[in-house]
Amino acid sequence: MNSASPRTLLVRGMLAGLLAGVAAFLVAYLLGESKVDAAIAIEEASVGAGHDHGGEAPVSRALQATAGLGTGVVLYGVALGGIAALVHCFALGRIGRFGPRATAVLVAAGLWVTVTLVPFFKYPANPPAVGDPDTAARRTALYLLMIALSALLAAGAVILGRRLAPRLGNWNASLAAGGGFAAAIGISYALLPGVNEVPADFPAALIWDFRLASLAIQTTLWTTFGLAFGFLADRALVPTPAPKEAVQPTS
Repeated sequence: MNSASPRTLLVRGMLAGLLAGVAAFLVAYLLGESKVDAAIAIEEASVGAGHDHGGEAPVSRALQATAGLGTGVVLYGVALGGIAALVHCFALGRIGRFGPRATAVLVAAGLWVTVTLVPFFKYPANPPAVGDPDTAARRTALYLLMIALSALLAAGAVILGRRLAPRLGNWNASLAAGGGFAAAIGISYALLPGVNEVPADFPAALIWDFRLASLAIQTTLWTTFGLAFGFLADRALVPTPAPKEAVQPTS
């Protein structure tokens, strides 16, 4: 890549992140908001029964579910798109003989596993009315720690795979690195403290549906980003073949 390519890819990554954020917002609004409303109704019923969960929200629920949700998800997508574009710049040509489009898809899939799937199985998302407000900072710190560990272990797995490839071959090296990553994640799961603050009377089906919706939102975000950024990166880095000149008939 020339010196302008990282800047070009960063801009295109943020644009792809913008498109991914819009797609994720639509999924969040269609699948997630009804679950949030149901959880809020349970929380309000609990407040009515004498359990105080805080004062009145400063922003209306309608604004939260539309402009607030859309702004947050789109900005989140743009930020992740820029970060993923920088990861793509580093990964291109270093993780195998893949072109820009395939590398973009692989980077998106790897980041989906690293920052979404791995933390999800340890600290899944919970709807409103679930969790002690006094432990919110601790739960957030544990979640971010799990993301950081997952990212570091994933980077270590990539380095390990590259070093083993000359001796084991690409396929066996990838299997060994993937197995090491899975084992290290399992150890992290065992060492990090769990969080179990779901009230006994809270509907299990609602928690399950909310977590599935949360996973669907993240999956939509990364899938859309991978496809959109793959197209944009390919257009930016792969030269377009010049059209062949028409052959003039000879007399």
